[in-house]
Formats: sequence, structure tokens, C-alpha cells
Amino acid sequence: MVKMPADVKETLEKQKPVPIATASRSGIPNVVFVGLLKIIDDETLMIADNFFYKTAQNLEENPKISILCYNSESKKSFQIKGNVTLCKDGADFDAMRAWVHGVNNKLPAKACVMVKITEIYNAMWGPAAGKQIA
Repeated sequence: MVKMPADVKETLEKQKPVPIATASRSGIPNVVFVGLLKIIDDETLMIADNFFYKTAQNLEENPKISILCYNSESKKSFQIKGNVTLCKDGADFDAMRAWVHGVNNKLPAKACVMVKITEIYNAMWGPAAGKQIA
């Protein structure tokens, strides 16, 4: 796994909602916005599944994810790729439910999507576009 540099974390924290991309086993892509994404540590993100349909199916079939963040003030953008573990019980699930219900207790908090970061790329236009940074 790789560690997120400080500017990546700052950019991700400012992005709301956050676009995430998944793909089915056969490679059919899906992109959705998520409102509840949390940085757990330098290598791990937590996403709350409240209303996933195709995204949940894709993550069951193909536990890979890509996340895009952009900060218009700093003019920085990053693509974060990772491996996913889905949790519907246990400590991570309980932590996700407490977090989600602290935000809005009417949300279903169906599953916890834990992302272990594997790669980070510069997603800003220019000569460094697409360059792997971590």
C-alpha cells in the first residue's frame, strides 16, 4: 500500500461530493458521487454505502476503486486507486454506522467500503498529468 502525501489528503478533504469509479467483472464502468468519504489514515479511506446499487454489485465482483479529487483554490487534482474490502458487520462497519448516523440518523448505512490505497496519480492538466506520485 502507499501513503497519501499531505497535499492529496488536503485536496480529498475539500472535495464534496467525491466521484468514485468502479467496474463490473466484465469491465463495464460506473461512476457515482459519494457524500460520505472519510480518511482513516495515510493508507486507508472509508466510504459509506447508503444507496449504492451498481457500485455495490461492481465492488462485489471486482473490488477495485478509483477516486478523483480536485481543489480549485490550489489547482491540484489527484486520482487515487485502491483495493476494497466490504464490511457488513464488525468493528469497521460499526464505526461507519456511528459516523453516518452522527451525520444523519435516517441514512441506511448498509455497508462499509474500506479502501486500501495502492496508487496515486497527478490528475491535473499539464506536463505532469498522469504521473504517478505515490
